[in-house]
Amino acid sequence: MIPYSELASDPVPPADHRVAYGADSLQFGELRLPATGNARVPVIVLIHGGCWRSAYDLRHVSHAAAAITSTGVATWTIEYRRLDDAGGGWPGTFDDVARAVDHVRTLAGRFPIDTMRVILVGHSAGGQLALWAATRRASDRDGSPAPSADPLRSTGVVSLAGITDLATYGASPGSCNASVKPLLGGAPAEYPERYAAVSPISRVPLGTRVRLVHGGADPIVPVSQSESFVDLARAAGDTSVALEIVPGAGHFDLVAPQAEAWAAVIRAVRSLVRPQ
Repeated sequence: MIPYSELASDPVPPADHRVAYGADSLQFGELRLPATGNARVPVIVLIHGGCWRSAYDLRHVSHAAAAITSTGVATWTIEYRRLDDAGGGWPGTFDDVARAVDHVRTLAGRFPIDTMRVILVGHSAGGQLALWAATRRASDRDGSPAPSADPLRSTGVVSLAGITDLATYGASPGSCNASVKPLLGGAPAEYPERYAAVSPISRVPLGTRVRLVHGGADPIVPVSQSESFVDLARAAGDTSVALEIVPGAGHFDLVAPQAEAWAAVIRAVRSLVRPQ
């Protein structure tokens, strides 16, 4: 299994552009563009994980972003305010992710990317954020962070070892599990509306194509998080939901292009880049 230290120690491949989507120093993203000339290409919005905490930033998914871009699609890897950052947590973390996703429209005014082919990809805590972002609707108001009259709709979402049930995950032991209550300001009994607003398992049906990839030996986010989500999403009416469990793969294998599990990630992304 690939350890986090291996990802963190590798030199960061440079992005083509670093673009701010807000005034805060953490409200930016890295854009990588394939060598396809002026033809408009699909764009992957890549959301890193790290327990929603400031100790982990977008650098550890930079190799994943570069590898995806090499397949012929653009990647917009976003940074956002996290726990321990001023303004992070509820609702700032969610506001930033929403603004960064919607900023794809602005990017499309400068770069050859196709706003009709936007795929959200998130790893771990970023998987939770990606799945939540895919559910945003103009009708979201009461209890929902980042309300918008015109949220950008995605054409699909890929969850890589994503945290889909915040209440269940936060109630289990573990250092990452312990971040759930600070993220939402308290326990489910204290803020049930917050958990319902951003926990992906409470937001089904998503109404878009969903692919989940999970390592069978993941010690940080149990496979049951993806399995339970798939069952409930299908029962709620999501017809295009698929889960691939990679035997023997760990948590960080899914954002490591050198890992055997990377082939499953690329399969999931390619299945959504293709037209519906």
